[in-house]
Amino acid sequence: MNEQWTVGRVLQWTRDFFDRKGSASSRLDAEILMAHALGMNRTRLYMEHNKPLDEQELSAIRVLVKRRGQGEPVAYIVGKKAFWTIELSVDPRVLIPRPETEHLVERALKLMDNVNEPRVLDIGCGSGCIALAIAASKSDAQILAVDVSEDAVAVTQDNIRALGLSNVECRKSTLLDNISGTFDFILSNPPYIESETIHTLMTSVRDFEPHLALDGGPDGLDIYRQLVPEAARHLNPGGYLLLEIGSNQGDSVPEILRACGGFEDIEVLADYAQHPRVIQGKRLTEGT
Repeated sequence: MNEQWTVGRVLQWTRDFFDRKGSASSRLDAEILMAHALGMNRTRLYMEHNKPLDEQELSAIRVLVKRRGQGEPVAYIVGKKAFWTIELSVDPRVLIPRPETEHLVERALKLMDNVNEPRVLDIGCGSGCIALAIAASKSDAQILAVDVSEDAVAVTQDNIRALGLSNVECRKSTLLDNISGTFDFILSNPPYIESETIHTLMTSVRDFEPHLALDGGPDGLDIYRQLVPEAARHLNPGGYLLLEIGSNQGDSVPEILRACGGFEDIEVLADYAQHPRVIQGKRLTEGT
């Protein structure tokens, strides 16, 4: 090798490699993995563009690049993912938080703005992204996060401790089976992928993320059908149910809320791509 491998040269090679692998975020992937391997932030990669790399540094980068080249998600490789205003530890035990889920958080916080000490339930918490984003932004909220997966509960509990949040707890529950009392807000990003289409998902999702958090049954609606009636029984009058949905479920999930009979002011909220993303339903007030 006649030419010295500098930060800039390796960064460009890595980006080109990910392009050939079909990555839609090759530059970002390369920056995150190199910064992680070298123990620096992404800005420093460009500040030290001409810095030569030694064999130990190159070896550390190669390991990470190889894993990404095999389809492993960047978040699992580096063990963390930014979400809302927080950073979460993630691994293959939980689904990687998506930017689309921030729409649910944003809407929930807007509705909570003038509510003092709201009681909040996050069903199917996974990494804890929804519950912990709410907890970090609304300090007087009292939040319970639950998941059917003991692994997910463990990840969320680790994230609670790491973020030092005292207004949220997490426990195991199959939907609301292990829940008592009522809440002002019930939030959920349930599995909503049709079972027969999971094999068509990107390799990074299909082969690495937990199918328990993806598979919504034959039509993707199994969990909604179970969750909505249970949520209605655990919401205070005037309380809100907020659900993330798939982009093709803007008609079917609202119909489940209407069929339940316990909700009014049912709305479909779009994401930045104008796809249906969040369903909002208000629990009927007494006497209505």
